[in-house]
Amino acid sequence: MRFLRSAGFLAAMVISISVGVAGAGNTAPEDLLRAGKANDARRQLDAAIHQNPNDAEAYNLLCRLYFQLEQWDNALHMAEKSVELAPKNSNYHLWLGRAAGRKAEIANPFAAWGLARRVRSEVECAVELDGNNMPARSDLAEYYMEAPGFLGGDKKRAREQADMVARQDPALATYIYARLAEKQGSAQAEQEYKKAINKSGNMSRYWIELAYYYRRAGRVADMEAAISQAGQGARQGSAPEYDGAYLLLRTNRNLNAAIQMLKRSLSDNTSSEDAPAFRAHYMLGELLEKQGDNKAAAAEFRSALEMASEFRPARDALNRISR
Repeated sequence: MRFLRSAGFLAAMVISISVGVAGAGNTAPEDLLRAGKANDARRQLDAAIHQNPNDAEAYNLLCRLYFQLEQWDNALHMAEKSVELAPKNSNYHLWLGRAAGRKAEIANPFAAWGLARRVRSEVECAVELDGNNMPARSDLAEYYMEAPGFLGGDKKRAREQADMVARQDPALATYIYARLAEKQGSAQAEQEYKKAINKSGNMSRYWIELAYYYRRAGRVADMEAAISQAGQGARQGSAPEYDGAYLLLRTNRNLNAAIQMLKRSLSDNTSSEDAPAFRAHYMLGELLEKQGDNKAAAAEFRSALEMASEFRPARDALNRISR
């Protein structure tokens, strides 16, 4: 059961918060998350909690770190701690909902149903605490679209959230309308995705969402064209090379272009929290392995582990090709 796409649009839209857990002269943990330096971020955050066990912000950042590492149980636990310590913080409830959603994807059906209900309650709480939290409204609309009726799914309520978002962010609202049109099988979905691009001022993340739409529709040539346009769009925190490479890898299209995208992203240090550098190294390793260059792939997997030693997919991949 999948309610959030972790390595893409929704996570990139998170409202920034001030971080007070870095010592003098140190890089702030949130900056380390964006840079993909998971080991360094973990050390700072553990130290912050050791110094102040009631540091709700540090627990929230640990949740987001474990999110990057795909450790859903740990992410959920850290999110619960942050909400326990600061129950009126809208973003902390949002991340608790996201962690519950990802945990639901790997849980057995009965546990997944309970977790899905928790997603809904936490994200609804985030919206109630701060009606101007646009990422929370977007995530809530996504839940209403994706969940079955017996778990609170309701496309009318999803549209109501989009209507509220439209007051502050017309591009994001149009993206939600596009998702709704797609879910309902409407031929207008493609045009709505394109409207979101125009309303955003040609932002890369909306080109990527159009590319994802084309992938779901089986229109891979159009997907590649949208990926190319994303590389020319306004970034504003997004990582179009990472997302574009991911789509090309998963559709087995133009792998050489995907490799160049990731190399350029790593060279330019254009990683973001939802597309950290260690994951880019890992994906680059996957691409190189797919092309039969196991030596170069192993080097990329090692680079990923140097930044994020707890990232199990890279460890498993390195063990696989080192046998």
